[in-house]
Amino acid sequence: MTIPRDVRLLYTKGEEAVTRQNYDYAIDLLNQALVKEPSFFDCRRALRKAQQRKADTTKTGFFKKVFSTTTSSPLIAKAQIALRTNPADALSAAEQILNNDPTNSGAHKIIVEAAKTLELPQTKLMSLEVLFLNNPRDRDVAIDYANALAEDGRVALGEKVLAELAKQLPYDPELLQALKNITARRTMSEGGYDDLADGKGSYRDILKNEEEAKTLEQENRAQKSEDNTERLIREYESRLKTEPGNLKPVRQLAELYTQRKRFDDALKMYERLKAAETGNDPALDKAIADLQVKRLDQAAEQLDQTAPDYEERKAQINADKQALQLADCQRRVEKFPTDLAMRFELGVLYFQAGKIGEAIQEFQKAQNNPHKRVPAMGYLAQCFAKRKMNDLAAKTLQNAIKEKQVFDDEKKDLIYQLGCVLETMGKREEAIEQFKLIYETDIGYRDVGKKVDDYYAGQ
Repeated sequence: MTIPRDVRLLYTKGEEAVTRQNYDYAIDLLNQALVKEPSFFDCRRALRKAQQRKADTTKTGFFKKVFSTTTSSPLIAKAQIALRTNPADALSAAEQILNNDPTNSGAHKIIVEAAKTLELPQTKLMSLEVLFLNNPRDRDVAIDYANALAEDGRVALGEKVLAELAKQLPYDPELLQALKNITARRTMSEGGYDDLADGKGSYRDILKNEEEAKTLEQENRAQKSEDNTERLIREYESRLKTEPGNLKPVRQLAELYTQRKRFDDALKMYERLKAAETGNDPALDKAIADLQVKRLDQAAEQLDQTAPDYEERKAQINADKQALQLADCQRRVEKFPTDLAMRFELGVLYFQAGKIGEAIQEFQKAQNNPHKRVPAMGYLAQCFAKRKMNDLAAKTLQNAIKEKQVFDDEKKDLIYQLGCVLETMGKREEAIEQFKLIYETDIGYRDVGKKVDDYYAGQ
């Protein structure tokens, strides 16, 4: 990449200012350079160093923190708006926040999103690292950080990040899938598949056994064709006969049987794993419970819709499914009472079962999980609304909306819920103000368009 001479000069002067510990001047020069050339990563890295050193040499008392939060809010709002139309401007606005608060999570989240749009992977990775250090238990950040590390060639480190978090959140299906994906990526990289993709190697260079190479390739495809799945099943069944003590084909068969909806066969494999493995394996317990749910879904699909008792039998299957999920989650919470993500899951199941009091207790506990805090507050508000405690519902939703910085679908849902609660309370003007917030950016969201149009038509 060729850096223009004037930008390079600003960068050089900025580096010299950092060396002289003139951090304010360095920050000003480096920001000027990045406005002209946002993709100049060495410059952004130097800016981050200057911002951090300035923070390290500045006393940060209570009032300074309050002032920093107050001044950063409008800049965050400005950056969020710029993300949609001019991500380079969003980058600049976020850097203004980091000039005084280099670990500000809101600013780094904006940088991550802007860097994705502008295709600046190193800039994205640098901010993801800060976000991960700020909150190592944030699942979504950890997954993004691990994948960014893998893209940067540090697959093993990305795998380690997810493996450590999986120990704390053993039931999170998205986390476990992400860990599985990055492990497969490391296996392929270490096996030489990256060289193969670059045209530098061959399958025979990677694996001596050509058939094993085909199997490995097929295992890691996102979608297996029916023929390939059946071939893999036959191969693993054969391996199981010759290697009865090897648990890998047992686990693979369990997953493949599940994929082919051979649930009884899959359950036998999972039970074999459970009998062979020592200690508690929460992921295995969850897989067995999910399998039983899928078996009930299959039973519902096979019902004769023309039968006179169709609705009754379908309702019974749904009730059995709900009871099974609830009982399984209760057992897991008893084993791991401090897992707040699991408590959130239990709260959702209680809510769906109409057990509002029990749901409230679980959501109140789940609020202490940073990743589940906002969705837990959203469900809490629904619980209060169902109990006609509309003032509590409105207050909870307002607090959740304040904590949600990005105007995404989750925030739209919270705002919509607040509007509905205010309508129920007879506060029509306040309600319509909430619906208008959504109308401004997404007229097609639920029935917001009709609500706002009807309001103006009635004036």
